[in-house]
Amino acid sequence: MVISPCLFSFYFCQKENTMSNSSNEDITLSKSVVEMATVANEFCHFFDNIATKNTEVILNFTQRILPLLYLKGSLLPDIQPQHPDSNERFVTEEQWERIFTSLREKFAKNDEFWLIDPQHANESEPLKGSLAENIADIYQDMKDFILLLQKNTLATRENAISECRLLLANHWGYRIGNIFTQIHHLIYFKEEINTPY
Repeated sequence: MVISPCLFSFYFCQKENTMSNSSNEDITLSKSVVEMATVANEFCHFFDNIATKNTEVILNFTQRILPLLYLKGSLLPDIQPQHPDSNERFVTEEQWERIFTSLREKFAKNDEFWLIDPQHANESEPLKGSLAENIADIYQDMKDFILLLQKNTLATRENAISECRLLLANHWGYRIGNIFTQIHHLIYFKEEINTPY
């Protein structure tokens, strides 16, 4: 795993400071936050270098990291930021488009799939989904989380954690659920097979 040196330095420098005053343990530096940041950082690093990856490597990576990302996100502490104005978004439309376009080209005809999405008004009507779009959306949320966390003030850490947890509930958590069946299918059933059921 490639971890940003900034991430480790902020954690360990802050941990030393808080350990000296253990009665005021900073929940924004808790184990669950650091583990989520580590997995999110690995996810972002992989997709920042997407041009060098082939489709099989991408599918295998996403199959393994998405459940871990979801698990670590669900363990984040529930924090109410004291300064909500410190929240920021960093990923630009161009950055999102670069990830989306690269993935769309690599997945080709396997990019689109049908799904039932409970977030839409008609929960029983299938919608056309895109692996590239969903992964790019997850990337945007994870990259914003990491970059805000790395600003390394209490206010930005609180906002990063709160926003990541909120987006797990209503954005990137759904995206993981939407694409996981398609990823599983593409890995294990490269050709259509007739099953008796």
